[in-house]
Parts: sequence; C-alpha cells; structure tokens
Amino acid sequence: MSVHHLPPPASPWPEDEPAGERQFLDIGAIDLERGGHLPDVTVAYETWGTLNAAGDNAVLVEHALTGDSHVVGEAGPGHPTAGWWQGLIGTGAPLDTDRHFVVATNVLGGCRGTTGPSTAAPDGRPWGSRFPFVTIRDQVAVESVVADRLGIQRWSAVLGGSMGGMRALEWAVGHPDRVARAIVLASTAAASADQIAWSHPQLLAIRSDPAFDGGDYYGGPGPIGGLGIARRIAHLTYRSETELADRFGRRVQGAEDPLGGGGRFAVESYLDHAAGKLVGRFDANSYLVLTEAMNSHDVGRDRGGLGAALGRVTGALVVADVDSDRCYPPRLSDDIAARVPGADRVTIRSGHGHDGFLIETEQVGAIIEGALASS
Repeated sequence: MSVHHLPPPASPWPEDEPAGERQFLDIGAIDLERGGHLPDVTVAYETWGTLNAAGDNAVLVEHALTGDSHVVGEAGPGHPTAGWWQGLIGTGAPLDTDRHFVVATNVLGGCRGTTGPSTAAPDGRPWGSRFPFVTIRDQVAVESVVADRLGIQRWSAVLGGSMGGMRALEWAVGHPDRVARAIVLASTAAASADQIAWSHPQLLAIRSDPAFDGGDYYGGPGPIGGLGIARRIAHLTYRSETELADRFGRRVQGAEDPLGGGGRFAVESYLDHAAGKLVGRFDANSYLVLTEAMNSHDVGRDRGGLGAALGRVTGALVVADVDSDRCYPPRLSDDIAARVPGADRVTIRSGHGHDGFLIETEQVGAIIEGALASS
C-alpha cells in the first residue's frame, strides 16, 4: 500500500455520528500550563460498574497515544475498533465491575469526542492550527475536573500504559491525595532523548505533507500520506526486532516482487496495513498535539527534579516494564521504582516489544488484581 492508496482521513467528530458507549461532559474553560486557553472543553468518557456510596471504588484507566475511552467492547456505531484492552473490565474480570466503578476518558487534544484540534472553536471552524500546546499535566488537570463532576474525590487506582502511564504517574505526583494506587505500565517519569528523537521524524512527516496546509486542512484531503509515514515509524518502536524477524524475515508479500519489480517485502506490507488502519480513524493534528504532549512529559519539571517529584507519591505504586520494550526500555521503569520507597517493580514477559502491555492481557490482569488486592 503506497501513501497514495490509504483510506480517507478521519474527519472532525460529526454531530450526527453515533456516540456509541460514550458519554459527554462539558467542563467549561481551561487555562493551560504553557499559557494557552480553551474556552469550552468537552470530555468524552465511558464507565463500567457503579460508584459506591462512599465514592471510594473508582478506577481510572488511561489510554495510550492513539487509543480512546473504548477500553472494552465491540466495534460498531461510534466505535471504529473494538476495545483496546479486551477482557480486563467486567464481572469477574481484573477490573471487576461488581466491585469497581471504572472510568476511561478520551484525552484532551484527542479526536474521539474530547475537545481537540478537529473540534469547533467558538467561531464554528475547527481549531486546526490555532489549537494550543497541551502537556500531560494539562490532560490530568482536565481529568481531575471530570473526577470532581462524577463525585470522585479519591481514585482507588489510576492505571495506564505508555502515554497512559505518563498520566497515571502525573496523577500520583501532582494529586497524591487523590490516588490510593497507581499502576504505571511500559512508561517513564520523563520523555527520554531517544523517545523525542523518534517523535521528530513523525512530526516532520505530517507537517511536510503538502496537504497539511499549516494544520488547517479540514474540508480537504488532509495529510494522510504524512500521517501514514508517522505511524510506520512509530510502529517500528512498538514491536521488537526479534518479533519482526520471526514473523516476517525476508519473505515477500504474496506474489509481489520487491527486487526491482515494485513489490514489497512482507514486513513492508505489515507497516502499510498499520498505517492504513490509523489514518481512517485518527486526526493528524491530534497525532501532533498528543505526540508533543508526550515529549513534554517530565514529572520533575518545576518540582525540584525527578527525585523530589517522585517523593511526593503517597499511594501504593506498581511499576511494570515489558522486557523486550525498545521504546520504553526497562531501565526507565527502574528509574521510577528506585525513587519511590516501597514501589512494587514487576516485569511483563513478552516477545512483542512495547505493545506487550496491550497484548499480554493475562499478565497485565494479574498485575492489576495484585495491586487492587493490596491494602
């Protein structure tokens, strides 16, 4: 699949599109960490289970870069894909809805129902290039307002992987009195030089696409080629070298001829498929906003450094790496756990690389159950 044969781009959320399992909460104006202002923020979210009378059984599940609030459930109207953590929420599941009230929001700056670049500004046009810079702290600040509106003063647990792990850790550091437990999977206390470096060509690929139009491409074809390239680059960091070697090796794709015949190797077809799945459901501007938010992540910023910041954590902390992760290598989890006395340091065994936190649901479920069982 060439960049010229990708699906049509994702569009701003149309008012007549089914909401699916989403609920929407208008939280009003938000002032952002780096000086931006949003006059009217809407948050899309989903819930499972029931908040108890004490209001102390709520769990917040944080999605990664291209995820959304649809953690579990089937694909259907309003949901182009099935839930990204199937089997982890429900009766008898690790997040047992007979015991827990589970909440998942779509992140600020996203494109699946929460205010982002593709949603309408006060003048009725999509925000586009005018959308302000958003940090991980801003996203957590929005989630804290959602918690207030839902009547949740303290989370029983906040958990997530990758970008979701960044927000889970920011919750534990920035709002320690509101987090009884945090479960940080395949993530980091601060974006590393390597992660920022991998992001750089992805951002350039989108912004260099002639159809990007400075970020104001709505109504046109959109930068689907650039977004597809960005996804291909990112996907390589999400999987391990050994998995690619075992799954694809040097095999060619079907009857195609990659040796001068214009065809592809199987691994190239795999990356094309990953790109094609994303561009039809995700907005390129949101990809930029959220990637730069991840680059902003540093819980030690303006808090005296990582040690001082992580010293603010008062709840139980579980830190899990994926042993084959080349995007968020295990040493980054070690750095967190070493600075938080009593932190529980565990490892997810997987040959899949970073995406192991999404794939190895049995291991992740056991980590969640163990954390929630602890007093």
